[in-house]
Amino acid sequence: MSIQETNKQLCRDYFQAFLAKDTAWMARHIAPEFVRHDPGLPFEVRGPKGVAELHDALLPAFPDMALPLLDFVAEGDKVLVRLKVQGTHTGAFGDMAATGKKIDIDVLDLFQFKDGVLVEHWALLDNLGMLKQLGALPQ
Repeated sequence: MSIQETNKQLCRDYFQAFLAKDTAWMARHIAPEFVRHDPGLPFEVRGPKGVAELHDALLPAFPDMALPLLDFVAEGDKVLVRLKVQGTHTGAFGDMAATGKKIDIDVLDLFQFKDGVLVEHWALLDNLGMLKQLGALPQ
């Protein structure tokens, strides 16, 4: 298997580990110096602990979260993943009380690996679309 195919599989595994909050997987496959660049987050995500904290910030708000993975493009040590974030807003999300509304938003995630370990992540989510779907902004 090529390094690109291995890294694509690590991305698939990352999303499964994230949804399950598999901290053992995170400790093995996310570098301590890992950083997630995400302009939509009010906090910094660093290392395996940061990814677990991100889980704890999102999954209580969207406990039925699904992450359908749509496309993978790999080159060198990077993998671009196009996916969806789907779920029902049944818990507090930051300062927003549960709305009971469903979200279905587009995401582009660019991952960088070094020696089979995730070292950096750039996330672009349709936050505007999500806020509209939740009723926080007008359609």
